Amino acid sequence: MERGNDTQISEFLLLGFSDEPELQAFVFMLFLSMYLVTVIGNLLIVLATITDSHLHTPMYFFLSNLSFCDIFLISITVPKMLSNIQTQSKTISYAGCLTQMYFFLLFVGMDDFLLTVMAYDRFVAICYPLHYTVIMNSQLCTLLVLVCWIISILHSLLQSLMVLRLSFCSPFEIPHFFCELNQIIHLACSETFFNDIVMYFAGVPLSVGSLAGVLYSYSKIVSSIRAISSAQGKSKAFSTCASHLLSVSLFYCTSLGVYLTSTISHSASSSAPASVLYTVVTPMLNPLIYSLRNRDIKVAMRRIFGSEAMKKSFVLRLQR
Repeated sequence: MERGNDTQISEFLLLGFSDEPELQAFVFMLFLSMYLVTVIGNLLIVLATITDSHLHTPMYFFLSNLSFCDIFLISITVPKMLSNIQTQSKTISYAGCLTQMYFFLLFVGMDDFLLTVMAYDRFVAICYPLHYTVIMNSQLCTLLVLVCWIISILHSLLQSLMVLRLSFCSPFEIPHFFCELNQIIHLACSETFFNDIVMYFAGVPLSVGSLAGVLYSYSKIVSSIRAISSAQGKSKAFSTCASHLLSVSLFYCTSLGVYLTSTISHSASSSAPASVLYTVVTPMLNPLIYSLRNRDIKVAMRRIFGSEAMKKSFVLRLQR
């Protein structure tokens, strides 16, 4: 389809996955279920780390921040898609699209950086256990999270400001279920050379740097674990970082899968199903990963639900 003339744009069209009514109903129920599971699961993680004093440690402080970001990451994309399916509309305003793009970049960046910080936390815990509480003090933990926020905000702001300089030609159709940076740039009629430069030379080094930090931390962790003489000690040391390692692998493997899918196929529409993996599936699985493999989280959950059950029982007795 040929592009139309450069016009004043007021809205984009999010094409989503399919126009078939039967498939749309399935997609609606599937994404609604995943959204509810993600929000509830991550809220429980945040609630557990706040209310249980046993979880007031650096590892769970970073985990609560990760869960907080995952809630917002899925909330800026999926509800709009569900609303469009329900109303049989594909439109999103120009301002709404840029806002969605900005916050998506912000919280994806936060996930990336927080996973790196959590890898550093595990590195200190395993390689320098005697100095862990001194090194990972509350001031350093707060500073690390603050730096993650600052870098993510500045990066998202830079990319968004670069998009504002672009002009667009009809049709304003985005073959995706949310406003993704690369898809929006491809719709532009104006020169996008500087946008591509900023996108790759600002975004790629941040992602590669984060991944390098994770790999370096785990290389040191593996070396320390190998130096432990007893099998029980090795197993205990590995168990402290198993959940985080699984979460990191899931995030980076799905992100890399999206990049390779869009690069190899050269199809804009092919990246939409692949993007579901790290925008929806990964935030949904993170609470399950940390709760199923973590005894402290399980105990905190039992305390939360146990206390709620006791309150309900007490209220019923009073009513009688």
